[in-house]
Formats: sequence, C-alpha cells, structure tokens
Amino acid sequence: MHRKGAKNVVAVHKTTLYERNMRIERDIINAFKQWKDAPNRKPILLEGARQIGKTWAMETFGSEGFDYCVKFDFDRQPELKSVFQMTKSPERIVKELTLYCDNPIIAGRTLMIFDEIQECEEALNSLKYFYEEAPQYHIIAAGSMLGVAVKKRKMTVPVGKVKVMKMFPITFKEFLRASDSQTYEYIESLGEIRHLPEIILNKLRTEYRRYQVCGGMPEAVVALLDNQGVGVVESTLQDILDLYELDFAKYAESREIPRLHAIWHSLPAQLSKENRKFIYKVIKSGARSKDYEDALMWLEDAGMIYRIFNISKPGMPLAGYQETDAFKVYACDCGLLRRLAHLPATVIVDPIANYTEFKGAMAENAVLQSVMPLIDDQTPCYWTSDRKAEVEFVIQWGEQIVPVEVKAEENISGNSLSEYNKKYSPRYRIRFSMQNLQFNGGLLSCPSPLASWLDRLFGLVDGCKRD
Repeated sequence: MHRKGAKNVVAVHKTTLYERNMRIERDIINAFKQWKDAPNRKPILLEGARQIGKTWAMETFGSEGFDYCVKFDFDRQPELKSVFQMTKSPERIVKELTLYCDNPIIAGRTLMIFDEIQECEEALNSLKYFYEEAPQYHIIAAGSMLGVAVKKRKMTVPVGKVKVMKMFPITFKEFLRASDSQTYEYIESLGEIRHLPEIILNKLRTEYRRYQVCGGMPEAVVALLDNQGVGVVESTLQDILDLYELDFAKYAESREIPRLHAIWHSLPAQLSKENRKFIYKVIKSGARSKDYEDALMWLEDAGMIYRIFNISKPGMPLAGYQETDAFKVYACDCGLLRRLAHLPATVIVDPIANYTEFKGAMAENAVLQSVMPLIDDQTPCYWTSDRKAEVEFVIQWGEQIVPVEVKAEENISGNSLSEYNKKYSPRYRIRFSMQNLQFNGGLLSCPSPLASWLDRLFGLVDGCKRD
C-alpha cells in the first residue's frame, strides 16, 4: 500500500477488503488533497463512526499523495506514548518516531498518521505544537470513538490548532460511481434541472434500493458489489452491530451500558411510529428523559445516531428555534438500521413491498444520510404545526431555510409541505420521492437517489447558491 512500505503500518481487515476486491473512490480523499497544499495548514483531526473507512482513507491518501507514509497506532503500539510524554518539541518527537518506522519522515514528502490517538492524550496535544512550531509536517490523526473517549477521559483537544474533518459512511454518490459508472457520469454531467430519461431514472432506483440493503459501511458495500451474496452482506452488517455494542462496554460507564443497549435496539420501534417522535416509554415502561439523556448524547458522540429536533417556527439560525424535548432519532447508516430491524433485503428491493411506516423511515434515514455530508455540521431539524402537519427535515442552506419532504416511493399525497408553504412562503422547498426531477414554482421535486447531489442541484436552481 505504501511506496516504500513501513513495517509499523498495520494492514487492517477493511483495508484489505478494499484492495483485494475493488476500488471505491472516497470523496474525502479530494478534501485531503486540498488540505495538503493549503496555506496555514493545520493537522487534521478526523472524526467519524466506527468501521466507515477512516484508516483506509488516510493510508490511501498517504500512498498516493506522498513519497512516504508512516502510521503510528497508539492502541497497537503503546510504547509510542513515551515519545510524547518525554517532550513537547515537534522536532524531537519526529526524531524519536523515526526509530519506530522504516520510512523517513521528511517535511513535505511524508504523511504522518496518528491512529487511535485517543489512547495518548499527549499525542493529541502535540498537534498544537506541530501547528505552531512545525507546520511543514503533514499530519492526520484519527481514533475510534474519539468524541466519546475525549469526554470520558476529560481530555483536552487543541481547539483552533487542528482542522476537524468529519467522515461519513459511503454515500450513494460514491456507491453509484463504483456500481454503475455510466449512470454516475450522466448525473455528474447534468447542466440543468430537467426530467431524467426513464432508463436513467430506473437505474437510479435500482441502485438506490441496493444501496439501502448494504448501507454505507465499506465491508458491506464491497460484499454487495462483488456479488458475494446477501448472506455475506447480512453477516458483515451484524458483525459491525456486534462491534458497536462491544464498544458500549469498552467506552461507556457501567451504569450507562444497559441504557445504551435499550436506546439502540429501540430505534426500529421508534421509527415505525407514524410521526417518528422519540418516545421514552418505547424504550422501557416508566422511562424518563433524565435517565436516558446521557446515553443519547453518548450515541451522538460515537456517531451512531443523528438526533433531529423539532422546531415550531423556521428561523435563522435553526438551532435557536429547537424544542429540545421533542426530537427524532435516526441511525448513522441505513444498512445498519435495516439489519437492526431484521428487515429482509428482499423487502427493500421490491418497490411494491408493503411495510408501511417503516418504509417511510428507511427513506428518511437514507435521505438524511445523503444530506449530512453536505451541510457543514448543521444538523437538520423537523417542523410540526398543531399536530396537523409535519415536514420531515428543515435545513439551513446558506441564507435560506429550506423545508424538505421525503416520500418513500412515487405517491406524494399529503399536505404538510403545502401547509408550510402557505404559512412561511419559503423561496425554495424540496420533495424527495421516486418521481422524476423537475423544478416548478419554487418546488424542487427530486428523485431520492439524487440527495447526494443536493449541492449540485441547488447550484443549478437560479439564485439558490451557497455562500
């Protein structure tokens, strides 16, 4: 994987899966490339849920973008900690680290990867000194359950001295690029909002349903695209779910572990309700919010869930209008949610399958998963009005507050978006469904698979460009 292979680089299972079977291009590599040559560059602190391919992305960028790449894993190599405990000098740290790798560490030519950095607080703090005293070095740091570990151990993060990047599961755009490159290229070439040819729309629908089967976890995606069989996809997803639950015992306080299990396993039931609002009694009879708030925050910090708060009025900024006692909880990945709910893959790929409310929940989860990487850490909200109308998501896009309705298939009946429009007259509104693409009267009707291209579509809509 490395141009001049370093003995300390550990080939993890998900990395070999990428290499052995196929190349799935990840958009975050482009973000890394822009960072590499940026002025006033800071070390990257890479965040994201477990098993989404962070290590693979760092190593791939290192092997392709630099002459040398060295990885230091603070979990597998605990002896590394002494290097950072002895000194805060970046130059001395670099000299010491060269003893642990075969490749040279040369400023501008070597990428240094600090993996599982949560295991060494001194290494985390060293990023500040590399930025201030030795910015010529390229460093990307990441860790499993980084947000949770930092809070649990009360670690300090060098705020303002690192560039925090968030990584997400494989998006449908990345999936389509690997599964059907011709259809991907057609979507990429769109120069205006217009009806898609029926053959393109049908291909999008087919691939999108396949994507909802495997979700965005790299191992599951590879299993599906390599035609290894749905049994392999299911066992891969179950292995990830089991790993997530093992993390409860490893990283959570003992009193929180049963609550984490209870919330996590309640997601299918929570989302099967018609209005999706999170109800504590679904977890356990008599459950109270004060008993489960810390566990909810833990799951958020771990990147396992998205919590979407209600707003009764869409104002700028959206965060100022949230009602913290009313929210919905979605999974970080639609494939994991499907497996958690024990929903057979055959039900997903059948467009006429009738699984009522949960079909809508799967559609919403997939759209949310597509939109999250595009909105700069501004988690959407949802809107309700006197329990008579509900718009699934409300997002802040530049200076616009945009309501987003999600329909599972082609049936777009319902008046919630119309009620919102009558009340607030937004400049733009969006409806995701399996209907064709069009823009009319401020309404962008968009096939759900194109949610991953929302930034591109907004750019094509006159006047609705991001700042």
